[in-house]
Formats: sequence, C-alpha cells, structure tokens
Amino acid sequence: MAEKKKKIKVLETETEEPDFWQDQEKASKISQELADLKEEINFWENLKKEVEDLLALAEITEEGDESLQKEIKEKYRDLKKRFEKERIKTFLNGPYDRRNAILTIYAGAGGTEAQDWTEMLLKMYLKYAEKKGWEAKVLEIHPGQEAGLKQVTFLVKGPYAYGYLKGEQGVHRLVRLSPFNAKNLRHTSFALVEVLPEFDRIPEIKIRPEDLKIETFRASGPGGQYVNKTESAVRITHLPTGITVACQSSRLQGENKERAMKLLYSKLYQYLEKKREKEKESLRGGRVAPEWGNQIRSYVLHPYKLVKDLRTGAESTQPEEVLEGELDPFIEAEILKRVQGKGSGMSV
Repeated sequence: MAEKKKKIKVLETETEEPDFWQDQEKASKISQELADLKEEINFWENLKKEVEDLLALAEITEEGDESLQKEIKEKYRDLKKRFEKERIKTFLNGPYDRRNAILTIYAGAGGTEAQDWTEMLLKMYLKYAEKKGWEAKVLEIHPGQEAGLKQVTFLVKGPYAYGYLKGEQGVHRLVRLSPFNAKNLRHTSFALVEVLPEFDRIPEIKIRPEDLKIETFRASGPGGQYVNKTESAVRITHLPTGITVACQSSRLQGENKERAMKLLYSKLYQYLEKKREKEKESLRGGRVAPEWGNQIRSYVLHPYKLVKDLRTGAESTQPEEVLEGELDPFIEAEILKRVQGKGSGMSV
C-alpha cells in the first residue's frame, strides 16, 4: 500500500506539469491510472474503518440481542465478500496486467458447430465484460457460412482487464446435442482463445512506414450487431513478418487505422515472445507446441451439465450461468493457482 501511495504522489506531480496535456493520449492514461490507484487506496482504507466499526459493535452487543447479532453476521459476510473480490487485484502485478486486453477466438475443426461455439464464447466474454463494468468492442470479425463465426477479435477496456483475462488463453471444449444435426446427435466442438495486452507502442519494436501495407475495404458479411458494415475498414500487413491485422468497428477510417496499429503492436509483441521462447526451448531440447493441445476448460451441456476448468478443478453445474458471463469463480481460481502454484479447488 505504501508503494502505491508513493506512485500516486509521482503521478500527481506529473499532472501538475504545464505541458501535461500536450500529449492527450498519454495524459489520459496517466489520469486514469491515478484515478484507479486512488480508488483502490480508498477502498482498503474504508474497508479497514468498517471492520474496526464492526468489531467495536460486536464487543458491546449483548449475548441475547439476536437481531443485532444477525445484523453483525450479515455485515461480516458482506465485508468478507468485498475483501475477497478486491484481494484478487493484489495478485495482478505483472508488467502488463493493468492494460486493456485484446482477445481473438478461432473456431476449431468441425465447421458450423465450431463456428457457433466461437460466437457463444464471444457472447460469454462480452457479458462478462459488461458485468465487470468494462467496455468491449469487436475489432474484426469473420462470419461463418451458415452460422456462427470463423474468427473474431475484440478489445476489452477496463482496469486490470488483461490481468483478469490472460488465463483464458487456451482451448475451450463444448459438448452438447447438435442444433445443426437433423438427428440431434451429441457433438464436441473446440475453439481457441488468444489473449494479448493492448499496446500503443513498444520501444523495442520499430515499425517503419515502408514496412507496412495499408488497405481499406468495405466490411461485409452477416456481422450483425458486432460490426459496422457500411463504412470503410482498414487492413494492415507488416511485410517483414507477414502479420496481418484489421479493424472494421468504427465509422471513421482514422479510428479503424489507429486501433489496427495497436493490434499490430500486440501481435508483434506476441511474435517476439514466441521467438524468444523457441530460442530458449531449442537450448532445452524443445517441447511440444501447446496451442491446440492446451485444453483449459470443458463446457458439457449433455448428457449432464458441468463446466470444469482442467487446470484448477473449479466447477459449476450451472453452465447456462457461466455462458451468461458468470466467469469470476473460474478466473479467480486460475489467478490464485498462478500465484500459489497449486489448485484452489473452488466450486460454485
């Protein structure tokens, strides 16, 4: 807490500089970080005061006063719940955990079934973001031929969005009765979720104008409510690596280009990280690529109902609620496992 108070003083000093608002984007980010830190400090200080008040009330409560004892127990449960929710943030101290998150979902093998599952996952994450009070925006979308989505990329903006969501990276498996099969047979579908932090720029990555191929196009296809289908979209190809990104969410071509550039920085960050990892693994003797083998969670709708995280053991027998964005028990269990190095065994 002391370190965060020092950080607040440093940021406050920066905001008092005469030229602070000359770079509006940088100033806005500093102002947001300052507001978030102050809100966090206020939360813990207020919680401490409430705990002290509750302890004082408990000391003077007479043994036979059942109504007041009940009130104290209810306040205790509320304080404990708020404490546990906020405590998770203290574990999100990675270098990029405070950043916004960029998620891409890829349909696995299985055609329409897998593409429908991809759209179901998109809706799940959009609802989760809404419950957290975050903003979510679809950047690029590739609709399936019959239904669902072949691929979708979206931005989640909010404090610690990447820290919370980075554990969602991996393969998600769905088992259900097929709505696309005339015989209504049981079907297993897979989708891969990729999670990256959003970057404005990265000092070690130099992007030269001549290394970019920038194209504009009119977004098309049954994107529904997710995309703007009538205005110009932007596609950027980074020629040295072959990485291609696109954004078609805004009505303004300039905004689409700006968002596509941020996405490109995130993809180049991922590219460099994978390159470094391959170099390390070549020295260790190599390893099996984790992408499609890294199944993290199963969602079973038939013959029974169960969502189970294969890393932490967290479970829910209410898959409908999970698909409606009730992801906190799974995400928090993964964060705790990441910190503690062991499963938490949480269940809902």
